Amino acid sequence: MKKRERDLTSKRAYRGMTQEQAEAAEKKHREVLSVLTGLLLVQFLGMLANTIVSNAMPVIVAEIGGNQTHYTWILTSGILANTVMTALSGKLADLYDKKKLFIISMVLFILASLLCGLATSPEMLIAFRVLQGIAMGMQVMMSMVIMATVIPPRERGRYNGYMGAVMAVATVSGPLMGGLIVDTPWLGWRWCFWVTIPFMLSAIWVISKRLDLKQMSRGKVHLDIPGAALMAIAAVSFLLWVSMVGASTPFTDPVALLLIAIAIVATVLFVLVERKSPEPLIPMEILLHRNTVLAIVGVIGAGTIMFGANVFLGQYFQYGRGYSPTVAGLLTLPMMVGIVVASTWVGQLITKNGVWKRYVVSGMALLTASAFALCFARQDTNLGYLGVVFFAAGWGLGAANQNLVLAVQNTVPLSQMGAATSTVTFFRNLGGALGIQVLGAAYTAVTDDYMIERLGSLPEVPAGASGALDLGALPDDVEMVAREAFGNSLWAVFLASGIILLIGTIATALMKGTSLRDTVDIEKKVHRTLREEEIQATQAAAAMPAPVEPSLTQPNLPEEASSFQASVRAGLDENDPKWGESATQQRADTESSKQNTSAESDEQRAGDNQGAGNSRAEKQ
Repeated sequence: MKKRERDLTSKRAYRGMTQEQAEAAEKKHREVLSVLTGLLLVQFLGMLANTIVSNAMPVIVAEIGGNQTHYTWILTSGILANTVMTALSGKLADLYDKKKLFIISMVLFILASLLCGLATSPEMLIAFRVLQGIAMGMQVMMSMVIMATVIPPRERGRYNGYMGAVMAVATVSGPLMGGLIVDTPWLGWRWCFWVTIPFMLSAIWVISKRLDLKQMSRGKVHLDIPGAALMAIAAVSFLLWVSMVGASTPFTDPVALLLIAIAIVATVLFVLVERKSPEPLIPMEILLHRNTVLAIVGVIGAGTIMFGANVFLGQYFQYGRGYSPTVAGLLTLPMMVGIVVASTWVGQLITKNGVWKRYVVSGMALLTASAFALCFARQDTNLGYLGVVFFAAGWGLGAANQNLVLAVQNTVPLSQMGAATSTVTFFRNLGGALGIQVLGAAYTAVTDDYMIERLGSLPEVPAGASGALDLGALPDDVEMVAREAFGNSLWAVFLASGIILLIGTIATALMKGTSLRDTVDIEKKVHRTLREEEIQATQAAAAMPAPVEPSLTQPNLPEEASSFQASVRAGLDENDPKWGESATQQRADTESSKQNTSAESDEQRAGDNQGAGNSRAEKQ
């Protein structure tokens, strides 16, 4: 028993606790882990489905035919459907049974994966990837919302580290797994989709047995179908426009102008619909929070590099340097290691210290620097240099990505947890979908210019080739130039990424640093800002310790601390415009109470004096 006590209290997570507190915390930790097993498995499979095909794409396109446009849209279609469904499923999580929705999403994922493996043309595969993306958007968002529902933000940093590591492993190991599958003769690329099915079946069993959520009655519910439709129209139109312009279509082309006009009109209508909807997909009041808006800018950059990097690194290593899909996946392992280590370690530090900003900003800065460092990559760049930069990029992504979501979750009440989480995740995935198109357009433009400069014109697709990206069907001298173009044009991808990430880094630096609250719902306890905690520390240093629950009538209480306590009692958030008004009102009530009490005391003393005078008169 003593050994167990010593082991528990010596753990970093339980330091400073009594034995009883440590045992209670350990019991709760084990209960959370039993549920987290299923959540993490689903998260892994959902993210894996987005990345496992990236290294297999050259083989897939060669077998079923296609060109660079098909190449990007097979990847983008799933991410885009995932993006649109993210916002819708976040609202569904606020309205309906989370567990049932979670299981439905996993069944739909199994069906879509089966159909993707049976596709015989690029168009069929794109359509089935849309269905798979819908399922992925539901299950990834549901797992995040369920986690946010059962774990307070202060403790969530510890588990976010696990979830961030799992998502990171899926994001970076997907290309490696896809390469191994397509390089195995008795498997083939179709197993890139089928391999997840048995694991998803086991995840359904775990969730159905172990997940137990208390249902919150919301009364009559409303699902914002018009908002979801307008969101999908705006996103698809905009990405189609990016795809066309990236393929050298003039900006003045009638179809391109029509697409961008549809995207703008749909976006305006979406905002108008959301303002009127009783249950909007993206509540406009959430976007009034400073941290939420700045976090969205940050996650767009993170999503761009998270989804786009693997796609074009696969092309760089296979087309540009001639490596097999398996080797191409192995060469990105340093990035996976960096993400896993940073996600786990930084998550522990956030839980221990109760703050997040320093880790998010430093992670974004490191990720930005890594993107600019990859601008120097060429066909013959030393692999050791690339490995170091990949590790640094992975570290930055692991430190910043999931913790940006945590920062937003920390500012909203439980009733809006699903909508807030889905809003940030929506923009991260949108950044990924947009990133693949934008980065792909940049890569294509630079490679085309390189080949035109060397050959005088772009090579024509040979009659026996499956598509424009079947480099093996080109004449030897043309193939060599094409591979040089892919190997020497990667700088365009990471130059565009670096610019987007730089904007995101500046945005995260402008976010207001807040300490993480200890409760699930913000209505139970409002978090303090770092500035207010510094005020308390200054008071303690001046031998004027502030009590835990100071009274507004206590003398020598600083006005700002009094304002904070009053706002806490009123259940207000620091970003609420009424922050501090409750303190002013309570101070006015207190002064009025003091005056009334003083008047009553004067009347009582006057009555006592009169009674004493009458008594003396009677005695005389």
